[in-house]
Amino acid sequence: MQLTFLGTSAGRPTRTRNVTSIALSLPEPKGGFWLFDTGEGTQHRMLGSKLKLNKLERIFITHLHGDHLYGLPGLLSSRGYFEGAGPLEIYGPSGIRAYLESIFHLSGVHLGYELRIIEVEAGVVMEDDKFKVEAAEMEHRVPCFGYRITERPQPGALNLPVLSRLGVPFGPLFGKLKRGEDVTLSDGRTIAAGEVVGQPTPGRVITILGDTRPCDNAVMLARGADLLVHEATFAGGMEEKADAYGHSTILQAAETARDGGAKRLVVTHFSSRFDDEAVADMVESAKSIFPSIDPAADFAEFNVPRTPLTNSL
Repeated sequence: MQLTFLGTSAGRPTRTRNVTSIALSLPEPKGGFWLFDTGEGTQHRMLGSKLKLNKLERIFITHLHGDHLYGLPGLLSSRGYFEGAGPLEIYGPSGIRAYLESIFHLSGVHLGYELRIIEVEAGVVMEDDKFKVEAAEMEHRVPCFGYRITERPQPGALNLPVLSRLGVPFGPLFGKLKRGEDVTLSDGRTIAAGEVVGQPTPGRVITILGDTRPCDNAVMLARGADLLVHEATFAGGMEEKADAYGHSTILQAAETARDGGAKRLVVTHFSSRFDDEAVADMVESAKSIFPSIDPAADFAEFNVPRTPLTNSL
């Protein structure tokens, strides 16, 4: 799994940073991706990446402020020109359906693919055999959500030498054992999955928060995350201004990562008053609170590797 930042500026774009959008590339063999927010110009930023709109499967919108949303109608329209663009799901706060339906009605857009719009509430908002996505409300000036993406555990590897020694024939029984099912051989012997399958690899957890003041729900979504993405609109010492606008300072982002026990923090959504040098200084100032912190930049990529278990579940 990999995060690609397509926009890292707060409020308005700068010469080096577009407004907010983040792509989450999913594991092979499927290899699709999801978007989190679509600020104005998101599809233009995608042209400078490896991402293709026909591989886009889901979009999660944190809130309806323009710097997180205004790129959505154009991106959806352009997607219809890509061969193989299948159904698409959009998740977002109440109002996202009316916003899109109004624009499409007034502009006469026909997408040419199935679009499903889900207005989310706190709790599990999406679940399949690979992932679970949970949402919780943040503290901002408009309704806003953070999302926690949890990958399902990966089955352990089959112990092929043991299977051979036990006389388990290659074929469907291998699949059942890998799924954790015990099997019975033709001679009546029962082979327990636990005897021949290694420990599962735990799924990865990525938390992507919308704009927010420090709050308990941010800590909850960050709990034990392999990677936490948190806004850092303001520098340390600007807490009063951050609170007034429903945002966080970089020090407050670091505190959320620390309090949630996240393994890694990537900060983004920087005020346009801060250039790259100032952002680097901000990050250094926060390392005393949470050392494993990195600043996002447009087109920056962050891999999230699997961590094998070292003991029994």
